Amino acid sequence: MSTPTPRPARKAVIPVAGMGTRFLPATKAVPKELLPVVDRPALQYIVEEAARAGLAEVLMVTGRNKAAIEDFFDRTPELETALEKKGDADRLAAVHESTEVAQVHFVRQGEARGLGHAVLQAAAFVGDEPFAVLLGDDLIDARDHLLEQMLAVQAEHGGSVIALLDVGRENIDKYGAVAVEPGSSDGVVTVTGLVEKPPVDEAPSSLAIIGRYVLAPEVFEVLRETAPGRGGEIQLTDALATLVERGEPLHGVVFDGRRYDTGDKLDYLKAVIRLAAEREDLGPALRSWLTEFVADLPAEGASQA
Repeated sequence: MSTPTPRPARKAVIPVAGMGTRFLPATKAVPKELLPVVDRPALQYIVEEAARAGLAEVLMVTGRNKAAIEDFFDRTPELETALEKKGDADRLAAVHESTEVAQVHFVRQGEARGLGHAVLQAAAFVGDEPFAVLLGDDLIDARDHLLEQMLAVQAEHGGSVIALLDVGRENIDKYGAVAVEPGSSDGVVTVTGLVEKPPVDEAPSSLAIIGRYVLAPEVFEVLRETAPGRGGEIQLTDALATLVERGEPLHGVVFDGRRYDTGDKLDYLKAVIRLAAEREDLGPALRSWLTEFVADLPAEGASQA
């Protein structure tokens, strides 16, 4: 059984091998992770979150047709030189941010065999230390320090930590669900069981696993032994369930902050509007326009001329 360890997590893993079919045709040539949320790719927000939490080394698990992601986090000398000559300091600084935010590494998944298989590709990069996994479809507002809290829980209790969100029992069949017992502090629970996308009437709770994990390195051994599960894929949820069965500690942090699901078209649009409306440079004009726009919308169900 794992025991609490003073070793801090220092590395983050971000799986980015998905095909982004929900955003076709836009993602036919552009990775979904590079779709802009206002003026930065969604993926940049994720890397910045990892860096803020002290995870300065990031591994992206990529797949075919994802070379643009590597290009984005690489230096662009020609562009930087052109901006310098123009004296465009603001845009030059923005370009530098994407390459300097963290030390970014890449590995190919090769074959899309599920989230668990993607995480397994990080074994050599991670070694025998705890590490974080951040899914690119989930944006956590920078003002809500979910990952920092999860890292603190893992440092205190050892084992692994997952982020949970109460999605309502009617929606739980779209997520991995957990059975829990109260933990030692508010918002922290002990996870006693997990199941991937259960029928609503069989779900152990309405608490869903969302895209943030802090995992013990023991998960790699279990993933190597995990058979394909739901959808014919190697499920990370199944591996975590095995760890629980073996007596390994697994805690959950119940999140009640601001989360944006950029993998869903409607939530993606909401994220763009919300984040833009709060910016000093865009917010005032956008909020004024939104007020006028909403006021001019026809009432629901009303016919349009």
